Amino acid sequence: MATTDRRATTLALAHALSAAERGLAVLPLSRTKLPALRSPHHHDSGPACHGECGRFGHGVYDASTDPARVREMFAAAPWATGYGIACGLPPYHLIGVDLDTKSGTDAPAALRELGLRHLFTVPETVVVLTPSGGRHLWLTGPPDVVVPNSASRLAPGIDIRGAGGYLVGPGSRTAHGAYGTLPGTAHLPPAACPPALLRLLLPPPRTPHRALADPGHGHGLVHFVLTAHEGQRNTRLFWAACRAYENGLGPALAAPLTEAARRTGLTEQEARATIASASRMTERRP
Repeated sequence: MATTDRRATTLALAHALSAAERGLAVLPLSRTKLPALRSPHHHDSGPACHGECGRFGHGVYDASTDPARVREMFAAAPWATGYGIACGLPPYHLIGVDLDTKSGTDAPAALRELGLRHLFTVPETVVVLTPSGGRHLWLTGPPDVVVPNSASRLAPGIDIRGAGGYLVGPGSRTAHGAYGTLPGTAHLPPAACPPALLRLLLPPPRTPHRALADPGHGHGLVHFVLTAHEGQRNTRLFWAACRAYENGLGPALAAPLTEAARRTGLTEQEARATIASASRMTERRP
């Protein structure tokens, strides 16, 4: 192994032990960002093993906060140059929001748009910078909620790492470069995921089909706009219009929502522009 690889492995182990000390379960990764230890069952045809056999090589299921076990894993994988942090495990029940900027996507802008539509802001939290220019936001979820992994389901370029997934830890070195924390965020604890964002991360509930054109729901949206105070009028109108179009009520509620917005102080032109923006946004919702 090259000297640089030995140094990268030593640094990765040091960072992994530091993360484990904070209560984050870790596992060694190779330069490809994949688990460094090969499965001992790759020739087996029996039921899947998630580490019950006691050997290493079960991917994220190997992740541990025990420093002795972490050292053992790295000793078994001296080629490891990084480490993964398992999501969904106590005490943090970590949720990773992976914002990509490759292939012409602007995931940070898409997340801001989602926040505007669903009335949430992402609090200050740990932010990890990726070699490609992307960002990983660390958030925590409730212990009784299982957030699934997803790729570009929320919007193009936004991937979610939840239960059964892992994030590349800061201090890792991969074939494309090193991961590091955004200055000023390394000392922060992972922030709680905003409830409105958490709802978007969960699979939709399986409920019997019901008619979309619910007049009562429409009245509620109009009332929501009518009760807006200065400084929140446009935001409330945009949110209500998005909900209206998502539920098949957009065309029917366009005029009532415009009138409600006018009563709160917006001009008709401003209201119509906001409603048109909501219509465009919901049309391209993934």
